[in-house]
Amino acid sequence: MSDAATLTAIAPCPSDLRASFEAIVGAEHVSTDEARLRLLSEDIWSRGEHVAMLAVAPGSSAELAAVVKAAHEAGIALAPRGAGMSYTGSYLPATDNTVTIDTTRMDKVLRISPEDMTVTVEAGCTWLALNEALKEHGLRTPFWGPMSGIYSTIGGGLSQLNAMFGAGHHGTSSESVIALKMIMADGRTFTTGARGPDGDSPFYRHFGPDLVGLFCGDSGTMGIKAEITMRLMRLPQFEQSASFSFKTGPAMLEALGEMTRAGIAAESCGFDPGLTKVRMKRMSMASDVKTLGKVISKEKSIGKGLLAAAKIAMGGRNFIPEEEYPLHITAEGRCKEAVAADIATAREIAAKFDGIEIENSIAKIIRAMPFPAPNSILGPEGESWIPVHGQFSLSTAPKAFAEIRAYFDEMEAAFDANGISCGFLISSMSTNAIIIEPVMFWPEGYRPIHESMIEPDHMKRLKQLGAHPEATRIVSEARDKVKEIARKYGAGHFQIGRSYAYRDRQDPAFLAVLDAVKQVMDPKALFNPGGLGFPGQEN
Repeated sequence: MSDAATLTAIAPCPSDLRASFEAIVGAEHVSTDEARLRLLSEDIWSRGEHVAMLAVAPGSSAELAAVVKAAHEAGIALAPRGAGMSYTGSYLPATDNTVTIDTTRMDKVLRISPEDMTVTVEAGCTWLALNEALKEHGLRTPFWGPMSGIYSTIGGGLSQLNAMFGAGHHGTSSESVIALKMIMADGRTFTTGARGPDGDSPFYRHFGPDLVGLFCGDSGTMGIKAEITMRLMRLPQFEQSASFSFKTGPAMLEALGEMTRAGIAAESCGFDPGLTKVRMKRMSMASDVKTLGKVISKEKSIGKGLLAAAKIAMGGRNFIPEEEYPLHITAEGRCKEAVAADIATAREIAAKFDGIEIENSIAKIIRAMPFPAPNSILGPEGESWIPVHGQFSLSTAPKAFAEIRAYFDEMEAAFDANGISCGFLISSMSTNAIIIEPVMFWPEGYRPIHESMIEPDHMKRLKQLGAHPEATRIVSEARDKVKEIARKYGAGHFQIGRSYAYRDRQDPAFLAVLDAVKQVMDPKALFNPGGLGFPGQEN
């Protein structure tokens, strides 16, 4: 994690290149403002060692292609950036001679086709905007967003991959994609999938070799995403949630594994006692009128809504037993009886692992407020926050959790001495993986990126804690240890960026194919150098 003092001076952008960008997107969408460039050159975990010399915000696919071509001809590296929610150095400039592509102007929902059950968006469209546009049609995408969807972009989500809403049934974001429009380094575009009689109405992904997958989870290194087409489904007519508490983390993971095999949860969310305490300290669900109002409006009748809100208010912060592991699931479907059957199955599974049912307040709130303001990217007192994760097989997840938990227990004295606290977030992916995501809080002060995302009223209540190099060092070592354990169990990762090992886990033949694609798409290796372990700065 870099200190401000180590930041290099901002390199001047060649005047002719800047003039080219201004001619393409308009002078008002080309920025050399120092504060903005420094903001765009840091992420949730770190300030980069380099700062972009210029930021350009194209407003369409055509403008994006022209910007990419101009940068390529000038030999300038590009750092494509969505909302900036990454914590793995994914979009940080790798050199001083880097231009950041700010995709947030490319935020349009271009086409909704209820007839073909498809939707096409620009890469900078947020998950919140997509869901709002689809709601009036009674539709959604199968995977419909991460909890950061108020800001997170769909293009960024595909570059990093996502977990959460709909993932228990439908997997990550890329599994709901039909087609892409990609920009190559020389400005050429190409499209994928079967595309209808006009050649521009993609409706089915699998037409010959599946090129879509090559550009998902690529951390912006293989090509620049311009437009994304996703498949649609009708909004489920019924949903029901349930929450359970388990004595140990492995017991909760065993139960979640069995629920995952059964395919009964649209999404799941498990915590450990440490993260539960942080959540309860951060929010008082009993007094948050906005939260209760959302719960009421989510129910199909005012009476049911008031009852659900009353249960939450009466439960307050005390509905989860101390030192236990809560698991919250939501089932959904077309038929009330089928949803009830899924919840009944969940209860049976939980009981087999000595789980007890508790008030389902958190599950209801998560569904009622799926895209909250990202105030949780800082701790309740203003502490810095950082996750680290792995996707584990169902059979290895309990053992991996136990090993990570044992390491954190060994570190308890060092953590306590430096004000570090930790917790776990656990969720399921389709029928075959569990994400284990330890999160850590430590007394390091917030930075501009936090201020740009957190609600101002909430920000006023937080302390600016300043620097704590020793705590930061310990947290960095703990992240590395979790990655080491994840690798031991053959885990995968989202948000690979510059933080997770990738290239050295692949065999030579795989790398030959990957490098061949990179050479065709980006022959000068200017797309996000260093991402996925391609040559460039390590983080």
